[in-house]
Amino acid sequence: MQQKGRFTMMAAALVLCGMGTAYAMIPGVLGPDFQFTAKTGHISTPEGGSLLIWGYANGDGPAQYSGPTMIVNEGDIVTVELTNALDRPTSIVFPGQGDVVAELVSGGMDTGPLTVEANPGATVRYTWEATHPGTYHYHSGTQPDLQIEMGLVGAIIVRPEGFDPVTDKRAYGHPDSAYDEEFLFLLTEMDPIIHFLVELGYADQVDTSSFFPVYWFINGRCAPDTMFPAGVDWLPNQPYNCMPMIQPGERMLMRIIGGGRDAHPFHHHGNHARLIAEDGRLLSSTVGTGADLAQDLFTQPTVPGKTRDAIFTWTGEKLGWDIYGHQQDIDNPPTGDFPGPGDVDHDQDGDFDSVPLELDEYEPDHGKPFPVQLPDNMDLAFGGMWSGSPFLGAMGALPPGEGGMNPWAGFTYMWHSHTEKEMVNNDVFPGGMMTMLIVVPPRGDMDMAIPLEPGQNPINTER
Repeated sequence: MQQKGRFTMMAAALVLCGMGTAYAMIPGVLGPDFQFTAKTGHISTPEGGSLLIWGYANGDGPAQYSGPTMIVNEGDIVTVELTNALDRPTSIVFPGQGDVVAELVSGGMDTGPLTVEANPGATVRYTWEATHPGTYHYHSGTQPDLQIEMGLVGAIIVRPEGFDPVTDKRAYGHPDSAYDEEFLFLLTEMDPIIHFLVELGYADQVDTSSFFPVYWFINGRCAPDTMFPAGVDWLPNQPYNCMPMIQPGERMLMRIIGGGRDAHPFHHHGNHARLIAEDGRLLSSTVGTGADLAQDLFTQPTVPGKTRDAIFTWTGEKLGWDIYGHQQDIDNPPTGDFPGPGDVDHDQDGDFDSVPLELDEYEPDHGKPFPVQLPDNMDLAFGGMWSGSPFLGAMGALPPGEGGMNPWAGFTYMWHSHTEKEMVNNDVFPGGMMTMLIVVPPRGDMDMAIPLEPGQNPINTER
């Protein structure tokens, strides 16, 4: 594919995600009871590749990469029945979940070094109590150097007691973990040579010590597929996307998981994010103090087997201009009693402002003009995301046939691995461990929360 074609596809991905209503609920399967099947499938990579995987399927559905995201509540007694449709023993371990009881449902089982394994054709039931809210993951405990590489890994979200998806969204119950939107970032990688050898029947001869990945994933997809909607029919084995979208001032919870065997420094352009928890525990000095040990980071160093929760917020702070373009209408005294209540010198230039602040607007920049003179349209080359205006929510004049990929006139930031070789798909750029954040203008009709009925799977929820 030519370079222009790849960027066109990425722009199309952005607009496809932007046209529907955004949502706050991470797609997944609601617990506390789950029926998984370990089976084979194939995943697609954006440059045209196809790789055999071993994946956890939800019931009799297709193998998934990553596995079904398990969503349970604090205090739940969680049961996971694993049926093994592979030709070798497999299993599941649940790091951070305390005592896990395993029992045979049918067929045969063995006790491996980490957990009870289901033999081919067998079903094993795992039971554990969700004692702590937070972000966790699960994976095969059988020959994990091979089976995790092949795709047997997934995420777990434990909601705190009292969680409400509309009125009380907190990751850990404490106000320091309150958020408006949440997005999952399960980071993994793959070496296609291992997958080719397994498909040819050489799984028992694979040397995983020579592991050399050339694909990097967020939630089981490489960019630009990360930005297409969840559940698209052309990616049946990769149902989860990763397309963060927020309004200014909203608190986005980033649930980040190191799901593979490599470390990935995940970088979020646009602002720092406040790390509040690791491995399902708030960064607290003592119980009840909240995230008093939280720290602001511009990159999240994600370690294999560990999880991180961070809060990202964007207001346009210190950009140096009024992101809404208010300067066209302020510093002009209105008729009547002036100055009066509500008339404020927001930008401290000596003049009172007659236009109020937007919700969560960065006050010191209110009314500041855009700092440069934009060239004439005849001297510009247009990207599909350019709205014609440098201001959030504003559409400007564009030549016929240009733009159109940014109907909300949002601001777009690239989010990606800071190990920049990981931004390719088998050496084809752009791709890999990358997505985009879109900051959309404040609009009352863009409520991102979707209340769910008990047992409803948000990946199938009409948006």
